[in-house]
Amino acid sequence: MKSDSSFYVANAYFLLAIMTSTPSSNGLRAARRRSLPWQALVDAAMLLLWGLMLLRFTVTGKLYLLLHPDYMWLAHLAMVLLLAMGVSRLVQVWLSYRQGTGQTIRSQEHTALLPRQFSVALLIAIAVFGLVYTPRPFASETAFQRGITDVLGQTRSRPQRFSLGGESEERTIVDWVRTLNVYPEPDAYAGQVAQVSGFVTHIPGWPDEFVMISRFVLTCCAADAYPVGLPVELPPGTARPAPDTWLEVKGKMQTSTLDGKRQLTIGDPTLTEIPEPRTPYEY
Repeated sequence: MKSDSSFYVANAYFLLAIMTSTPSSNGLRAARRRSLPWQALVDAAMLLLWGLMLLRFTVTGKLYLLLHPDYMWLAHLAMVLLLAMGVSRLVQVWLSYRQGTGQTIRSQEHTALLPRQFSVALLIAIAVFGLVYTPRPFASETAFQRGITDVLGQTRSRPQRFSLGGESEERTIVDWVRTLNVYPEPDAYAGQVAQVSGFVTHIPGWPDEFVMISRFVLTCCAADAYPVGLPVELPPGTARPAPDTWLEVKGKMQTSTLDGKRQLTIGDPTLTEIPEPRTPYEY
């Protein structure tokens, strides 16, 4: 009898332990099942923000201020992939949370120079800045900082649109500058008609009747843009245009002496103020 009573007591304790532990286990499992994978959500937000930033630049046309047209497809491809990965990540998180599988969603581990939290925060901050910042074309102040010149140096990449065919008024500023780089004698072009457009730059030390009509040349991205330009001699009595004013200039080529050098200059010009072009750079 004593052994039978011990057996029943042991069974009672065992059943009591199961009954008291089951709710706690179920509660822990439910809590674990409903916890949000914040790391995955932050990753999705980062991807979507970068995709939206590129989408904004594309829709507003500001991407032309940042990249050469030959590389636009890379930015467009990156935009599509970032948005697709961000949406896919959100769907993955939602399905896991809704089904309550309890499976932890982790990002793929990789070696990095910076801590993960810092890198993610930095990328998100850059994307947010890109969403609120509006790029502006380079103007005369940047031209001075980057050393405006009327000759394309040999270390510069050659512009793709250079062509001497056709009428002289069809040449751009870059075409004229490239021509001078090949054959720098200004008298060789005297009397030729020039019709170019660009922004006004006031060169220190030049007489008031001279300005530079300038453009930036983009070879890859805005970081490597550099300025070029042509001198313009204003007609007598013409007010000097304000710096950064966009003009279309039509006149005849002549030789003028500026800074002690003979330079090809657009003389007797007709000046027409124009709006800033959608693509203000030369390529």
